[in-house]
Amino acid sequence: LFVVIAMICWSFSFIWTSVALESFPPLTLISLRLVFASLILFSILLLSGKLIIPKRDDLKLFLALAFFEPFLYYIGETYGLTMVSPTLASVIIATIPIFAPFFAFAFLKERFTSVNLLGIAVSLFGVFLIVNKVNNTGSTSAAGIMLVFLAVLSAVIYGLILRKIPAKFTAANIVLYQNLLGLIFFIPTTLFVDYSKYDGMTIHPESLKALLLLTIFASIIAFVLFSDVVRRIGLTKSQVFTNLIPVFTALFSWIFLEEILSKLQWFGIFVVVLGVFVSQIGIKLRKKSTKHNI
Repeated sequence: LFVVIAMICWSFSFIWTSVALESFPPLTLISLRLVFASLILFSILLLSGKLIIPKRDDLKLFLALAFFEPFLYYIGETYGLTMVSPTLASVIIATIPIFAPFFAFAFLKERFTSVNLLGIAVSLFGVFLIVNKVNNTGSTSAAGIMLVFLAVLSAVIYGLILRKIPAKFTAANIVLYQNLLGLIFFIPTTLFVDYSKYDGMTIHPESLKALLLLTIFASIIAFVLFSDVVRRIGLTKSQVFTNLIPVFTALFSWIFLEEILSKLQWFGIFVVVLGVFVSQIGIKLRKKSTKHNI
């Protein structure tokens, strides 16, 4: 339930981001999200008495966490989308669950089965059906593909580091420090890239509202829930749920924006959900079989 709620929040973020970008440059928008999210989380944790101060060794982990996500992930995704088509970018991002099991096995000794990989592959095929359009005029470049794959690699490594964070840190504390330390990387980069754009910049009320929604739901709630899930069920099982994002995005576009979904896209939605289900039930069956043998 937690991971599905997180995916719903991130699905809505595409709509809110498009509105917020009418007033804010991309890097400025991300930096503002991190600033506001840090202030809100710090206030909540301080007032509730649940703020945990990290030690020096913990700070190294949090710094690495922040470097890969949000920093490298957003850099790769944001600038990659300026060089490749949204369709291709969506399919590349959807490969995160394919790489995650191998990294999780190599570094965390998380086991997976052929059934799990089948579910992930089916889910990836469903994503392609949803986002694929016959008349796709987006541009494609090798640099753009590499940047999007940088986002994929960053997301996987983020999950690996997340599993190494000591259990004493709650998910809210983890997200606070990844956002706070992420600003170390984002503020200099943002000022270097966006400073010249600030003269004459007009901020619309709708963009401010979208920024607030992005902060609360995408930068706080979604990350807190997802971080908690990764630590509970592992990297392999949790990452496959990211393929639900294009499902929810398509459904919300159909409901709120009155976009027409083709029969192929509806079939793709079914395939993604089926693939996610298979990827999870495969692990459950293996566990039950193990217990029976014992």
